[in-house]
Amino acid sequence: MIRLKTITLVGSKDELAKIPEGKVLINTINAHSYNVARNDELFAEALTKGDYLIPDGMSVVKACKWLHAKSQPKERIAGADLFEFEMEKLNKKGGTVMFMGSSEKTLAKVVVQAAKVYPNLKVVTYSPPYKPEFNDEDNKAIVNAINTANPDLLWIGMTAPKQEKWTYSYWNELSIHCHVGTIGAVFDFFAGNTKRAPQWWQRHGLEWLYRLIKEPRRMWRRYLVGNLLFLWYIAGEKFKVW
Repeated sequence: MIRLKTITLVGSKDELAKIPEGKVLINTINAHSYNVARNDELFAEALTKGDYLIPDGMSVVKACKWLHAKSQPKERIAGADLFEFEMEKLNKKGGTVMFMGSSEKTLAKVVVQAAKVYPNLKVVTYSPPYKPEFNDEDNKAIVNAINTANPDLLWIGMTAPKQEKWTYSYWNELSIHCHVGTIGAVFDFFAGNTKRAPQWWQRHGLEWLYRLIKEPRRMWRRYLVGNLLFLWYIAGEKFKVW
């Protein structure tokens, strides 16, 4: 069972620069993914056995302090922060970035936006079939597409927990040499499908509230029910109920 008190987290945005080169898996965790991982062993394993885990939520940062956890992150590091850091770093020297996931329509927007913001990057995309689970043929096609592209940076975007579980399960079949980030929502932010919260909301740890206000019908369960569930689980860790 996943426990926030014992997992290792990246402590700050500055520490992103210390992640070594090579084949490295970088995942993110927030209140929602923690809740899901409590009841999904493969997802929990994928998060905790990746190479780096980033605290993508002020709730995680504050919970670590309250729990006196092993990791004491200084700040929230959003998936978008990781994305911008890695893209800017690669753009300085040039290279190939691959986006695996999302729809053809969204990926087309990503290509256009990347050409504007990161002109020194070659962009490769792959849109997997839209279905709850992939069959063997689907999985082989995805692995082959990634290995053929042999990117210098790879983004996997199929929403949690699907993206983390798939990447973890097929990690040893990926013959690549680069950083890999599982950041589903960032595809839509970068493509312009979804507007990210303004800086004030981000700085005050209220990006979740901004998303709830903008998309109440889609987000109410995740944030209103989910946040209470997260507090319940964290209290259980604090008082050693589980």
